[in-house]
Amino acid sequence: MVDPAPLTGEPLAIDLVNTRPNTAVGPVDLLTDVTRLRSWLALQVERLPELAVDEVALTDADLVAVQAVRDHIAAAVHAARRGEAPPADALNGLNAALRAAPAVRELTLDGTSVALVSRRQGSPGLRLAARFAEDAAGLLADARILKVRVCEAQDCVMLFLPAHPRRRWCSAARCGNRTRVARYYQRHKTD
Repeated sequence: MVDPAPLTGEPLAIDLVNTRPNTAVGPVDLLTDVTRLRSWLALQVERLPELAVDEVALTDADLVAVQAVRDHIAAAVHAARRGEAPPADALNGLNAALRAAPAVRELTLDGTSVALVSRRQGSPGLRLAARFAEDAAGLLADARILKVRVCEAQDCVMLFLPAHPRRRWCSAARCGNRTRVARYYQRHKTD
């Protein structure tokens, strides 16, 4: 079986949760090893400029840190989008990830220009987990969390934050087309 291509373009925290899609044979995890994590991070490189994916040696411990924060984000987002309080364990896990690699703002000099940049200390996995937790925290604290939806395709579990209120699928090209084709065949089925 070939794993589906990851969906990207949603808030970073949602993209991370969406690395566990359903397939024809059931749920799959697109982040089961460091190689797959590196591949997924390469898709997010523009949103993670602080981490040069090609230059960082990721370890199994880094993978575990990212997977753990993904679990906490999923639990918190699924509850919050329904208007429920996120589980305390999920919030505690996100806070622990933020504390493990806190952002420190520093002044840097680029020629004669001074810039304020944010840096995190710690292993790549801790920095990644903190970055994802930070994105999740921003989403959870935003009223838009109530707009996060689950794809309406029958077998899809992907989340998305619709830019348009009539959006129903995680991807029009993926689930939208599949659903429309299935409806077409159902309408035109001859007995």
